[in-house]
Amino acid sequence: MTSEQIMADAQTLWDYHQLGHEPRPTDIAIGLGSHDIGVAEHTADLYHQGLFPLIVFTGANAPTTVDFFPRGEAVHFTERAIELGVPAEAILQETKARNTGENFTLTKHLIESKGLDVQIATVVSRPYQQRRAFATARNYWPELDLVCSSRPQSLDSYISDIGDADKVLNMLVGDTERIWTYAEKGFAIPQNIPEGVTQAFTRLASNGYTSRLSSAGRLQVRQRG
Repeated sequence: MTSEQIMADAQTLWDYHQLGHEPRPTDIAIGLGSHDIGVAEHTADLYHQGLFPLIVFTGANAPTTVDFFPRGEAVHFTERAIELGVPAEAILQETKARNTGENFTLTKHLIESKGLDVQIATVVSRPYQQRRAFATARNYWPELDLVCSSRPQSLDSYISDIGDADKVLNMLVGDTERIWTYAEKGFAIPQNIPEGVTQAFTRLASNGYTSRLSSAGRLQVRQRG
C-alpha cells in the first residue's frame, strides 16, 4: 500500500468512530482518561461554554499512559483543567478505572455516592474512542442519556498533536477491532460496521498496524498473510 492509501483507510476508520453529536446542556461531563491530554482541554472548553456544571475525570493508568501521567490520568487531567480556569470544586476524580467499562461503572458509583441526580452526560473522549465509549456506556449505564464529544480536528491535525503517526494508526485499528470483540464479550452494545470500514481495517492490519490488536486479532492477520 502507498502512504496515500494507508491514510485514506485511516481516514475511513477516523470518520467511523466519530458520532457527530451536537453539543447540548447536560448534568455532568465524564472525561475519559487516556494518553490524550486534549480530552481535559476540550472538557474545560465545554465547561466554559456553560454546557455542564460538573466534571468527572476518570482513569488510573494503562500501559500507554503511565509514562505520560505517572500519578494517574484523572489526576493529570484535573490539573490541566484547573490550569485552564475550571474551578477545582467543579471537578470530581475517579482514579481507579483501568478500562472503559470501569470508567462508567466506577463513575456511576461515585455519582450515586454523592447523591447526585444525573440524567444526561457529556462523554468526552479522544476522537477515535467516541463510538466505543458510546457503546460501552449504553451497556453499563443504559438509563443515562449521552452526548459524545471530542475536540473537533482532522486526522492530520490529531497526528500532528500526538506526534506519532504509527501510534495513532495502531490505536485506530485497535479501537476498531474492539467495536465487535467487546460487543461479543458483553462489554458493549453492538454497533453497525459498514463493509468499507471492515475492508479498511483489514488492509491496515495486514500492513502491520497490529500493536493494539488482541492476540486473536494478530493471529488472524498472520493466518491471512
